[in-house]
Amino acid sequence: MVLNEQLHEMNPAIKFLVVVVSMLTLAWFFNPWTPAIFFVGIVLIQLVCSRINWKLWLLMMIPFVITAFGYLWTTILFAAEAGGTVIWSWKHIEVTDEQFARALSLSFRVIAFSSISLLFAFTTRPVNFVMSLMQQFRLSPKLAYGIMVGYQFLPVVKEEFVQIRHAHRLRGVGDEKWWWQRLFGMRRMLIPLLAAAVRKAERAAFAMEARAFTGEPRTEFFKPVTVRFNDWVLTALFLTLLISSSILGVLLT
Repeated sequence: MVLNEQLHEMNPAIKFLVVVVSMLTLAWFFNPWTPAIFFVGIVLIQLVCSRINWKLWLLMMIPFVITAFGYLWTTILFAAEAGGTVIWSWKHIEVTDEQFARALSLSFRVIAFSSISLLFAFTTRPVNFVMSLMQQFRLSPKLAYGIMVGYQFLPVVKEEFVQIRHAHRLRGVGDEKWWWQRLFGMRRMLIPLLAAAVRKAERAAFAMEARAFTGEPRTEFFKPVTVRFNDWVLTALFLTLLISSSILGVLLT
């Protein structure tokens, strides 16, 4: 297997479990070094073991960076008295080293959580994830296939919406000047869109019934998703990063 495809081929259920464990573990550390080191490690793992679009990754990180800066600023300004040495003061505002460390911790935690969440989103196929949940975590087939059908409907609904909007514009409807006029005009598209979605859902239900889908647990799958040796290697790599960042964070505090 190619090295830069390891994360893409990792078992989705195991990867999801690693993400949840990492987030729950990082939530217990209040020093800024642990999430910062973890974030750097996650980026390095993605550089080596994935082939994601880094321009899109940077674009998706922008809202999280803004949120992290907001946590930093508000925590510094409105933090409770935590003692420590005053490192900066302006008028009636005094910032201590304890307050600044806590603010940095919250900011880096947001960035660390967002980085591992984007790692999961960019390297996981949704259909494989649902299939893996059924096979490894025994998720109910009724719920799993319902989620997959709903996910498959999203691009179809988008195409229907575009077609209805173009049809309205060809008839001279939908060219309102003000935003509130366009907002109220949305009901003209929502009703036929809802009717089309109901028809497609009914066809999907008939198709699943025709293929003898009952929702009962299955023993065999058309596309099995297994747990391989490489999955355990990557799991050990993530856990090593989590443990080492936790230890180094405590030592550097």
